[in-house]
Amino acid sequence: MTRTQATDAYDAVIVGGGHNGLVAAAYLARAGRSVLVLERLDRTGGAAVSARPFTGVDARLSRYSYLVSLLPRRIVQDLGLRLTLRKRAVSSYTPAVRGGRATGLLVHHDQARTRAAFARLTGSDREFTAWQRFYGMTRHVAERVFPTLTEPLPTRAELRARIGDDAAWEALFERPLGEAVEAAFTDDLVRGVVLTDALIGTFTHAHDPSLRQNRCFLYHVIGGGTGDWDVPVGGMGALTDALADAARAAGARIVTGREVTAIATDGTTAEVTYRETGADGEAVVAARQVLVNAAPQALADLLGEERPEPAAEGAQLKVNMLLRRLPRLRDADTDPREAFAGTFHVAEGYGQLADAYRQAAAGALPSAPPSEIYCHSLTDPTILGPDLVERGYQTLTLFGLHTPARLFAHDNDAVREELLKSTLAQLDAHLAEPIADCLVTDADGRPCIEAKTPLDLERDLRLPGGNIFHRELDFPYAQEGAGRWGVATGHANVLLCGAGAVRGGGVSGVPGRNAAMAALEALGGAPGDHDRGLG
Repeated sequence: MTRTQATDAYDAVIVGGGHNGLVAAAYLARAGRSVLVLERLDRTGGAAVSARPFTGVDARLSRYSYLVSLLPRRIVQDLGLRLTLRKRAVSSYTPAVRGGRATGLLVHHDQARTRAAFARLTGSDREFTAWQRFYGMTRHVAERVFPTLTEPLPTRAELRARIGDDAAWEALFERPLGEAVEAAFTDDLVRGVVLTDALIGTFTHAHDPSLRQNRCFLYHVIGGGTGDWDVPVGGMGALTDALADAARAAGARIVTGREVTAIATDGTTAEVTYRETGADGEAVVAARQVLVNAAPQALADLLGEERPEPAAEGAQLKVNMLLRRLPRLRDADTDPREAFAGTFHVAEGYGQLADAYRQAAAGALPSAPPSEIYCHSLTDPTILGPDLVERGYQTLTLFGLHTPARLFAHDNDAVREELLKSTLAQLDAHLAEPIADCLVTDADGRPCIEAKTPLDLERDLRLPGGNIFHRELDFPYAQEGAGRWGVATGHANVLLCGAGAVRGGGVSGVPGRNAAMAALEALGGAPGDHDRGLG
């Protein structure tokens, strides 16, 4: 394979056009720097994309990532993003059977309705009062921690002082989260609803002494300083399209179908080698700064260095569905349009989550796979074609827990099918009609449902082990070797701008912005006169 010498030079070359790479590109270009983004796939967006997965059906679904919580308003305003996020009126609904009767817990933004739902489920106000107290504590922490995500990393002591509540610090940063959950709540179902935020994409349990559940929980409850999870109007692709538009408008060059194969650096200047899809040979571009929107393991490969410890494996099942109608519930007192408007919890009682973890850790699929579901189109019908809206079609997005990548290693396709069947059976147990009876069929007569395992995500998106966070999450304070902004590597002019950075994970743009800030500090002075050509 032929390799050309570097003839083009940029202030910054960004490896990977996922949402964080696009954020970094937009900030750097707006600061007057010459910027090149190289993306392996034929489109930008990474995991934050929309797609029409069903043949002949005009439904543009958020294929991988699907809700937004951690994106700071500051980034939206700084980059002038044309983006609308809508609140969900319902936070969650969890079906249950009590005394042989189908019922459920509806957590609504109307506190009176939520109080009544708790009383209906548990028979008193005790759990509702505990709920208010517990989430008052997380709200206090969110209001103080979230603004720090776009600031230089605080030290551990500085963040603790900023929170200013020793009990909250102890509960979330020092002791396994299960202790706080069990101290606050007595109802198994309520405990499970709380714990789920600690397990999204994270294979662990309530009393894990490593506190990985605490770190996952923290990132799920601090978004926007409120913990709200919002719906991107137009789907997740609308967000990344807006970011790409902002980067290009500022002068960044974004090129798709270019796979980076190597990075060489002396700490001051770097060369980035890439190949074009379908073409022979490789090309080289020079950069003063290289920002890598890929996992730390992938960065090590590009640098020709020994890989870090294997990333924690992904542990989720992602399912997209298109329905002719929302299914009726066994809980006749709850409208499906409310139940599915927020997060619909399935098999996520506290005991069920513990059982599922133990079974999966022992190498078996959970007998009752836990999952959570929501209907994007109830909040945002624009993702459906006008004809589908008129006919009352709806989407369902399902995210399954406690299904680590290792379970799929011997036969991904067969295990995926088995898991999907048992996951939908758990949902059907709370429905008055099977979900299969509600599915639309595509132009080829196939049901409109697709499922992605961790190994599918590894293949499609190069996420190590299908880990949606690239690696273990960190607490959002200074970590050894991470530098002032949490994006440093072992090379002065190579930065992590993806989920593997400190304060990475989720659709936030935070590591992209922070890497841009670190790069601008290193570049200093006026931008150079660089050739922006690309062969």
